[in-house]
Amino acid sequence: MKNTKITLVPLMIDDREQFILDNQRSFKYGAVKEFDKQDDCLDCDGEVISRKTIERCIDAPNSKTYRIIFNGKKVGGVIVKINNKTHHNELKILFVIPEEHTKGIGYGAWQAVESLYPKTEIWKTCTPYFEKRNIHFYVNKCGFQIDQFWCKYFQPDQILDEEEYGHDEGPDEMFRFIKIMK
Repeated sequence: MKNTKITLVPLMIDDREQFILDNQRSFKYGAVKEFDKQDDCLDCDGEVISRKTIERCIDAPNSKTYRIIFNGKKVGGVIVKINNKTHHNELKILFVIPEEHTKGIGYGAWQAVESLYPKTEIWKTCTPYFEKRNIHFYVNKCGFQIDQFWCKYFQPDQILDEEEYGHDEGPDEMFRFIKIMK
């Protein structure tokens, strides 16, 4: 890993809109790079991840939202959902803006998240099937294991939180990952 100094700062209300836009741009970058055209993976608003989904994740009970700061600059963000009873926590969103890729920032941010929540027993997260960089990142860098692949042949073993995803959103050809900490 490159020598990366990362700071996680709680999201400020006046930065919420830019956080959402940066998140959508980061996810769209990976999809367009993979498919070379946008139609295969974007919703009706032209986004890979909808504003509604991001807002639900930010506003969900027990969610914590952070900006990733690198060299004094906002370069990404993280949303986690923390369960202080079970210590089974979820990484809802982690993104780094495209201009800052390949600098070790995502991995540094993940290490910072793990150190913020040392009582975590299990982390869960998911990513779209086409995000090969993400799959590599979670499995080979961060130590997650692929737990499930959600597709038309296999649906999640539990219904996702409707407060975050609503009735019309949720997994479609997604990998779910887990990381057992203890």
